[in-house]
Amino acid sequence: MNTIEDLKNENLPRHIAIIMDGNGRWAKQKGKLRVFGHEHGVKTVRSTVEDCVRLKLEYLTLYTFSTENWKRPKLEVDTLMRLLVSSLKKELKTFTKNNVRLNTIGDIASLPEGAHKELLEVMEKTKRNTGMTLTLALSYGAREELKNAVKQISIKVKNNIISPENIDETIINNHLYTHDLPDVDLLIRTSGEHRISNFLLWQIAYAELYFIDVFWPDFDEHHLVEAIKNYQNRERRFGKTSEQLN
Repeated sequence: MNTIEDLKNENLPRHIAIIMDGNGRWAKQKGKLRVFGHEHGVKTVRSTVEDCVRLKLEYLTLYTFSTENWKRPKLEVDTLMRLLVSSLKKELKTFTKNNVRLNTIGDIASLPEGAHKELLEVMEKTKRNTGMTLTLALSYGAREELKNAVKQISIKVKNNIISPENIDETIINNHLYTHDLPDVDLLIRTSGEHRISNFLLWQIAYAELYFIDVFWPDFDEHHLVEAIKNYQNRERRFGKTSEQLN
């Protein structure tokens, strides 16, 4: 099976985003509670982060908890928040060792106090790390992000800070949660579903999409390598023709 070391060094993605789907169904297949799947999903996050560090990836963004996930049963939500806090505490050493900077996007103010506090502490302790930027999308929804951006820009137009004629992609980018991140090159979704699920709708405009029929707890280095190999074999034209690129 292919490993990170087998990848070609040219045409590697700069920014990978992952919709980590299938924890609950993975657990159900094994006759376990959904919580069991989430616990094992955390282990996959750790190994994937380490694989991406070995790959020398610059940016990795993980869809950790969506705005819609608040609608799940209270027990599951409480468990996910508990896992978030415990994972951040455990992974601080890993982040430091691997020079990973932790970042977040989303409405983190809506997180429980303990989770919010731990998140900010780990972000503060890793802010000077210069390796890969790991972004957790927490209480995140792309439509909410775009709505907030429109509101901010509208207020600035009303106060004559921005002229409507000058609104361009750069101005919109600067008002998104991801204003300090590059666009996504490769979006991976596990579990066999073929949906974007309100994730980075603006930022994936020209991303290559890769759907894999494997639940997140079973996703490993070999699956990551296959996704990147698939990406490397695609021609990214950005609206141009093949002849123009050549």
